[in-house]
Amino acid sequence: MKMLRPLTLLLAALVVLTSARAAETAAPNFVSVFNGKDLAGWKPNGDATIWTVANGALVGRSNAKHMGGTISTEKSYKNFIIDLDVKYLPPADSGIEMRKPGLQMQIGTSASLRTELTGSFYLGALSYTDDSTAKDTWKHLKHGDWNHIRLQARGSIFTVWINGQIVNTYADAAHPDEAPISLQVHDNFDMKIEFKNIRIAELK
Repeated sequence: MKMLRPLTLLLAALVVLTSARAAETAAPNFVSVFNGKDLAGWKPNGDATIWTVANGALVGRSNAKHMGGTISTEKSYKNFIIDLDVKYLPPADSGIEMRKPGLQMQIGTSASLRTELTGSFYLGALSYTDDSTAKDTWKHLKHGDWNHIRLQARGSIFTVWINGQIVNTYADAAHPDEAPISLQVHDNFDMKIEFKNIRIAELK
């Protein structure tokens, strides 16, 4: 009977390890964070009139003075996947902001570089580096139509899909802390952008 105890412990450890691996590879548990009716669960930053809801979509539209702003989830996230559909006409400068210190994934035209950089990561003073720039974005985008974007933040690895295709895998350990997730309308643009089907899955 004494010989069975180490074996029992080993089997128990294997069960725990297998369960942990299964949880890691299980389908993400997505939760809708936009109800398609109002801004419940979201907090506008700056001019609140920039953000409205129309036809089931969250609409960001620069005001008459071309002032922009962001709108943030009330909840903070660290490791997550955000899934959403987005529609805009160039030129439009938007993005998904996350983590603390902040990191932004570009959606649309870079105001500084005046080129389509959806899926790239903006690094502040460094702008966009080769490592942070999405590859072949133009092949997968449908301008003026709905596009499906998935962004995964897990530890220091950030991965972007556009319409089901991976366009960027970026490693950066300088953004370790949780924060609200924000959507942006950039200043100095006359632009409109729409988001719908916004879902978030928190990751271990």
